[in-house]
Amino acid sequence: MNILGALKQAEAKLKKQADKVRQQLDAVRAAVKILGRGVAKRGKPIGRKKRSVSKAARAKMAKAQRERWAKIRAEKKKG
Repeated sequence: MNILGALKQAEAKLKKQADKVRQQLDAVRAAVKILGRGVAKRGKPIGRKKRSVSKAARAKMAKAQRERWAKIRAEKKKG
């Protein structure tokens, strides 16, 4: 049995496996990059934080929307 030939064959096989694993790792890294937001080890979100609106701003937006709807209803009654 040719030991050197067997070792070279095993080396070639391992190189193919290593290349395949590298490609899979690159694909996973690309997916993580595309998604952008991940979760850290401790469950904390990574990336942008969710924006929050103050109660006063929310009330102001609601009032403005009610006024827009009132205007639309008034126009419907006229025409």
